[in-house]
Amino acid sequence: MNVAYAMGSAGGGGGAGGGVDLSFIIMMAVIFAIFYFLLIRPQQQKQKEIKNMRDNLAHGDMVITVGGIHGKITGLTDTVVTLEVSDKVRIKVSRDYIGMVTQKAAKE
Repeated sequence: MNVAYAMGSAGGGGGAGGGVDLSFIIMMAVIFAIFYFLLIRPQQQKQKEIKNMRDNLAHGDMVITVGGIHGKITGLTDTVVTLEVSDKVRIKVSRDYIGMVTQKAAKE
């Protein structure tokens, strides 16, 4: 009978259990906030910058593809970019695979 009494009194403090739950929730919220501001938000901003760069491609821009091919843009559609990689050598690349613009075309 002492065992049953000891087990019953171990979980008897109802106020202590609620405090643990609240501190756990607060700790999880703080951890989520840290992850958001250190990982998620910067990644979203980087994706927004890349999308903006790809939307503003123009004829004559010098670009590098994700695969490392350097070329000059000679043709553009909504989904395909035509790159001139050498004299009279042109390839078509999906717009999503343009990695960076190295030189913008001269404004006329």
